[in-house]
Amino acid sequence: MMNRLLCFQLVITLCFGLSYAKFYEKDSVHFNNSLNPNKVLKVHCISDQDDFGDHFLSPGQTYDFSFYESITKTKVDCDLWQGPDFRFHAKFRAYKGGGFIVHYGKKNFWDAREDGIYFTHGKELPKLEYNWSIQYLITPMN
Repeated sequence: MMNRLLCFQLVITLCFGLSYAKFYEKDSVHFNNSLNPNKVLKVHCISDQDDFGDHFLSPGQTYDFSFYESITKTKVDCDLWQGPDFRFHAKFRAYKGGGFIVHYGKKNFWDAREDGIYFTHGKELPKLEYNWSIQYLITPMN
């Protein structure tokens, strides 16, 4: 009898919490261009539900977006390009969450630098997570 009561209380608590999720702070992903002067950063992110489009950041500029995490898994995959003809590229998962534990107010900060992409949640110093790779453009022969 006691186990059933505890299970019932847990279900009620979860339902009550989820019904008020819209009043909690959104999660967010932030990008900063810390590249050398005159190097534009191109950012393109896609989630399970949205395509955030292309964004071009001059050095020192930032781009961010926010969302409510889904009770199913929430994933945001991003491509970043920089350099001449956007030859330097990095593809990575910029946000992962959801499922049984839903986050509110989770912040992911990404900083594009010359040697790679750095990450922090904002409470610690950014750490190098991804290196740039070179994309070779193949031109058709006529």
